[in-house]
Amino acid sequence: MSILSASAWLLAGIGLCLCLPAPPDAVLLSMIAALAVVSLLRTHWRPFAVLCAGMLLAGLHASWSLSSQLPVSMEHGVFLLRGTVSGMPIHEARRTRFEFLVDDVDAMPEALRGARLRLAWYDDFDVETPPPDAPRLRLAAGSRWVLSAKLRAPRGLRNPGSVDGEKHAFVDRIVAGGYVRAPETARQLRGPRGIDAWREAMSRRIERAVPDASSRFLRALALGDTRGLDDEDWSVLRANGLTHLIAISGFHVGLVAGFFALMASATWWLFPLLGRVAPRVQASALAALAGAAIYAAMAGFALPTVRTLLMIAVVAIARLSRRAWRPWSAVAMSVVAMLVVDPLAVLTAGFWLSFGGVVWLLWCLPDGGGSPVRDFLSAQAVATVGLLPLTVALFGQASLAGPFANLLAIPWWSLVVVPLSLVGLALEALHAGWGAWPWRLAAWAFDPSWSLFETMAGSPLALWWLPEARWYALPLALLSAFWCLLPRALPGKPLALLLWLPLLWPDRQAPDPGEVEVVVLDVGQGLSVLVRTANHHLLYDMGPAIPEGFDAGERAVVPALHALGVRALDAAVVSHGDNDHAGGFESVAAVFPMRWVFAPEGSNRPAAVPGLRQCRAGDAWTWDGVRFRVLHPTPHFPYLRNESSCVLRIETAHRAVLLTGDIGHVIERGLLRHDPAAVRAEVVLMAHHGSDGSSDPGFVAATGARFAPVSAGYGNRFRHPKPAVVERWRYRGARTPLTAETGAQRLRLTAAGIAYEDERTRRRRLWDAVARRARAE
Repeated sequence: MSILSASAWLLAGIGLCLCLPAPPDAVLLSMIAALAVVSLLRTHWRPFAVLCAGMLLAGLHASWSLSSQLPVSMEHGVFLLRGTVSGMPIHEARRTRFEFLVDDVDAMPEALRGARLRLAWYDDFDVETPPPDAPRLRLAAGSRWVLSAKLRAPRGLRNPGSVDGEKHAFVDRIVAGGYVRAPETARQLRGPRGIDAWREAMSRRIERAVPDASSRFLRALALGDTRGLDDEDWSVLRANGLTHLIAISGFHVGLVAGFFALMASATWWLFPLLGRVAPRVQASALAALAGAAIYAAMAGFALPTVRTLLMIAVVAIARLSRRAWRPWSAVAMSVVAMLVVDPLAVLTAGFWLSFGGVVWLLWCLPDGGGSPVRDFLSAQAVATVGLLPLTVALFGQASLAGPFANLLAIPWWSLVVVPLSLVGLALEALHAGWGAWPWRLAAWAFDPSWSLFETMAGSPLALWWLPEARWYALPLALLSAFWCLLPRALPGKPLALLLWLPLLWPDRQAPDPGEVEVVVLDVGQGLSVLVRTANHHLLYDMGPAIPEGFDAGERAVVPALHALGVRALDAAVVSHGDNDHAGGFESVAAVFPMRWVFAPEGSNRPAAVPGLRQCRAGDAWTWDGVRFRVLHPTPHFPYLRNESSCVLRIETAHRAVLLTGDIGHVIERGLLRHDPAAVRAEVVLMAHHGSDGSSDPGFVAATGARFAPVSAGYGNRFRHPKPAVVERWRYRGARTPLTAETGAQRLRLTAAGIAYEDERTRRRRLWDAVARRARAE
C-alpha cells in the first residue's frame, strides 16, 4: 500500500471516529484495535487496518481530551493554583485573558495537575480613568503565579453559523475556564521566561519603534501576535480574504526555510572544504529545517506553522536519506505525521485549507515551468476555485474581493513586508535598537496596501455571506470545482457550474405564506428571538453585551442571522432597556438594516435611531398572512424596566406565539383580565428567563401552551429558571426546553402542527458538553 493511500485511509478513519455522537468507550476501542490487528495480517485488508488505526488513534485522543476536562462535581469551585502563564496574555480595558498551565505536582488538585486553563483577570476599576496611584496588572508571558480561580468545564453557545467554543476547547485540550478570584491575593513566583516571554518583549519593542497604527500588523506578521488587531481590522481582512496572511502563515515559514537553505548553499559554495563534513544538499536541507523550526517557535508553534514545519521535515528527511520523493509522497507523509501527532487537528479549518490548497496546486500545476508571473496567476486561480467550497462551508462567507487582494498582498507582504520585519527581529536580537529602521521601512511599505484594502472592504460586494447549506452541497461543489479545473478540452463545464447552486444559492427554508417560524437563539443569560414569515424577518431582543467583553449581538445573533439567510430586518423589537435584552442592539444594527425599531416609551435603549417607534398596545400589522399585535405596554404606561416589556402576539390562521420579555405577575394578571383570548397561544416564551417573579399560575393555565421555551445561561448567578416555575408549566402540559441545554430552538407553526428542533439535537457532537454532563449525572 502506498503512502498516499495510507494517508487517505488514516484520514478517513479519524474523520469517521470524530463524526460519532459520543466518544467511543473502552469496549468499542478494544474491538477496533482487534480488527486492526486481524486486518494487518491479511495483505488485501491492510487499508481497513489503517482505517481502524485512525479510528483508534482519534478515539484515544478524544477520550483523553474529554476525560481530562473538569468534572461536573467540581464546577464552580474555587481552587488555589500554581503554574505558568502560557502564551501571550490579551490585555483589555477591564480584564486580561490568558492561558494558565497548572504545575503537575502533588500539591495541586488531582483533576487539575498539568491542566491547561483559560482564565480572565478582571480589574476592580475602570482603567480608562484609573486612580493616580492604582496599580495596573501586567501579567507577562512565561511568568509563574500562585492564584485562586473559580472554574467550570468548557462550555459554549450553540447557534446556527456561530463559533463552537466547546469544539475549540476540545481540540486545544482546555481543561476548564474561569476567572481569578481575590486578585489581591495572587502572588508572582517568577518573572517572565521562555520563548513566549521573548516574543512578548519583541512585540513591545516593535510597538515602541513604530508608533503609528501599522505596528500592530508588523507584530502579527513578524511574531504571530494578533492581540493589537481590533474587530474593524478583522472585518477588513475577512472582506479581502487576507486572514491567512496576517499572522505567521505556512507560506512565510516556507520563505524562511528557503532563505536558510540558500544561505547554507552559499556558505558551502564559498568554503568547498565543508563538503568533506557534510554534502551541500544535506546541509541545505538541515538548514531549511532549522530555519523553519526557529520561525515556528517565534510564532508560538501555531498550527499553520507546525503543518509547514512537518512538510519541510519530510523533505529534509528525504534529502538526508538520499531518496527522491515525489511531491505527492511528501504531502502524504506530512498528513500522516500531522495526524499521528494530533488527530484532532482534523476538526480545524486550517488543516483542510492548508493541505487542500497544496493538493489542488499539485494536481493542477504539477510542474509549472512557465513564467513566474503566469505560474503565480495560475496558482491564484486554482486556489480561488478549489478552496471556495471549503471556505463557504467552513465560514459561511465568500470574499469576492479576495482573488484581487491576494494578487497584491501575497507578493508584496510576503516578499517585502515580512522579510523587512524579520530582518528587524534578527538585528534587534543582536542589539537593542538595531531593529527600528527595518521595522519602519516595513511599516512604510505596508501602509499604502492597507489603505487600498480598506477601500476594497468598503464595497458592498467585497464579502458575500451565505446561508447554511445542506450536507450534500459541499461534495457537489467540490465535484464541480474538480470538473472545472480539468483540461480545457473536456466538455460539460458550463453544466458543472450548476453543481455550485446548492452551496452558493441554498434554500433558506422560509415558512410558507400563513406560517411562522420562531428561532430562540442561545445567547447565554439574556434573550434574542428571530421571527420569520415567508418574506419578512423580525428580531425580538438582541442578547447581552459586556463592555470590553462578551457581546451576544456580535458573537451569537449576527452569525445566526447570516446562517439563516437574513439580509435585512423588517422590524426589531427591544422589549425593554435592560442589558441582557438590549445590549447587543448596536452590534446587530451595524450589520443589518432595520426598517422599524420598536421600544417602550421612556427606555433609553436603544438611543435615537432611524425608524424608532414606541411599542404600544394596539399596534398591529400583517406580513404574509401572519398578524402581529402588541399587547403591552398600554399608552402612557410609565417605564418600569421589566414591567414595561413589549409583549408581542403573533397569530397564524391556526396557532399563536406570545413573546413576553421580562414581565412579572402583575402584568400577566392584567393581560389576563383585559383580554383572556389574547394570552392563549401554543408557544409562550417563559417570561423573565423563568424567574419566580413571573409565570403566574393563572396566566400559565390560561395560555394553554404546548411549548414554553426558556432562554437562560448555564450556571447563571440568578439560578434561572426556577424549578418550581418550570414544573408549573409542565404541569399544564407544556414542554420547557432550555437554551442552555438545547442551544438555539426552532419552532415552526403550520396547519399540521408545531415542528420543534434544537441545535444540539440537530447536530450531535462528540464533544457536546450537555450530553457529557447528562451522562455524568
